[in-house]
Amino acid sequence: MKTDAIARSAALWNRSRVELASDEFLAQLLDRGEIDAWRELYGLASADAQLRRRLHRIVLTVPLPLPRFWLAALANLGEDVDLHVPVPAYDQGV
Repeated sequence: MKTDAIARSAALWNRSRVELASDEFLAQLLDRGEIDAWRELYGLASADAQLRRRLHRIVLTVPLPLPRFWLAALANLGEDVDLHVPVPAYDQGV
């Protein structure tokens, strides 16, 4: 599993290793990651149904700056998503 861009992501400044099994790690990456890290995560999710389900749950429960983007990406990967579902409000001041 290739995770070079994810490992280099500045969003993970407080992490010493890639921990895709951690929902907190994934939420941090979705919140503050760069496009290259997101592309890599999308590629990983395309081959991992469990990862897609976890990402879906995170998008619906964690305030993120681009929740609809992630829902659309997951729908594109075949996940059954409701693009109109309420998502947590993202406060940019936090």
